[in-house]
Amino acid sequence: MSTSLQPIDVLSPGGNLTAYVTAVSAIPMLSPERERELGEDLFYNGNLDAAREMVMAHLRFVVHIARSYSGYGLAEADLIQEGNVGLMKAIKRFNPEKGVRLVSFAVHWIKAEIHEFILRNWRIVKVATTKPQRKLFFNLRSQKKRLGWLTHEEALRVAEDLNVDVREVQRMEGRLNAHDMAFDGPQDLDDDAAFQAPVNFLEDSTLDPAQQLEDADWEENNIGQLHLAMSGLDERSRDILMRRWLSEEKNTLHELADEYGVSAERIRQIEKSAMNKIKAEMLA
Repeated sequence: MSTSLQPIDVLSPGGNLTAYVTAVSAIPMLSPERERELGEDLFYNGNLDAAREMVMAHLRFVVHIARSYSGYGLAEADLIQEGNVGLMKAIKRFNPEKGVRLVSFAVHWIKAEIHEFILRNWRIVKVATTKPQRKLFFNLRSQKKRLGWLTHEEALRVAEDLNVDVREVQRMEGRLNAHDMAFDGPQDLDDDAAFQAPVNFLEDSTLDPAQQLEDADWEENNIGQLHLAMSGLDERSRDILMRRWLSEEKNTLHELADEYGVSAERIRQIEKSAMNKIKAEMLA
């Protein structure tokens, strides 16, 4: 392994980005012969030192690709870091016997990781989930010839160029021009503007008069049915149920057994039989 390689912590651009770019730009590029030698050493022998040298020599290309996505408002260091992940995934899968240079093979993996990162972080709500939506998300702005909204004819041309439905073009244009809004609204809003926060537009079903009336009627009906079913029980069964379930200070099976001079199991049987009668009465 070459002794001119930078320390491994150069793989983290999160500190001083300028120093990182300078460092990776100073790492020598690999000749085709050296790249093939390293690729074979990794592919056949699993030599991680060979993989490391291949990664270091191609970090400059990740920087170049990541900078082409600077218009999405995300930190350049984060884009580079995600691209580095893609580069390492590509090197892990690189087969030197295919006769393709690593940089050509790795472009797909580098862009794929950056794309995923952008889609996860560009907005709170994901704006592109299907394949046509993802294609539009990363190509629509470059297809637009002016800053204004697309005319129908322009949308048709974009749809034809990207081989997607024109309705997808129009939907994506709307998503790209939309903005996130805090659910509770900005903290510094005054009382006159605070009502515009999305949270204030949610329906509160608990305050619906019709729902409240229905709930009250349902509860009153159930209570009435319960009292009617209880009145059909014998006095002992009714007393046991009342003291076991409907009193503030509930009695245990053993307390009732001592009072009625029977076993706790007998009290449980009476209780179960009474509850079954009530259930049958209320479902009738």
